Amino acid sequence: MAESVILKKYANRRLYDTGQSKYVTLNQVAEMIKAGKQVSVVDAKSNEDVTAFILTQIILEEARKNNALLPVPVLHLLIQYGDNILGEFFEKYLQQTIKNYLQYRATLDDQFKKWLELGMDLSDLSQKSFEQIAPFKSFMQMFGEGNDPDGKI
Repeated sequence: MAESVILKKYANRRLYDTGQSKYVTLNQVAEMIKAGKQVSVVDAKSNEDVTAFILTQIILEEARKNNALLPVPVLHLLIQYGDNILGEFFEKYLQQTIKNYLQYRATLDDQFKKWLELGMDLSDLSQKSFEQIAPFKSFMQMFGEGNDPDGKI
């Protein structure tokens, strides 16, 4: 199970890591998550869970750096149909789709690695085979081009 980190969000937008007794930035929170930690954020005053808000902030900051989160037509659809469809989509489909994609990618990477290893093994085998055939090369050349009087070989 992933290590859990509890953060407190103060009114001045600062985040306090209760486990390490220090303030952290959004970038540091993102790094914690990338390291596999589960982060929970609680409002210091109201004790309300604001984890989704903080994680959304992190994603939006990343999108701002890359100048895009979602394609413009998708953003138009999300605004047009409201947050109900967005919440339903994320809840029902997006999480499972991302999990399936990551699993498929890992499986494909593993299979490709096996193919590369197999290719290396076959290269080694073919090299050894050619080395073993070398003594018979002169014998086989007797039956090569120009040695058949009828020109059939």
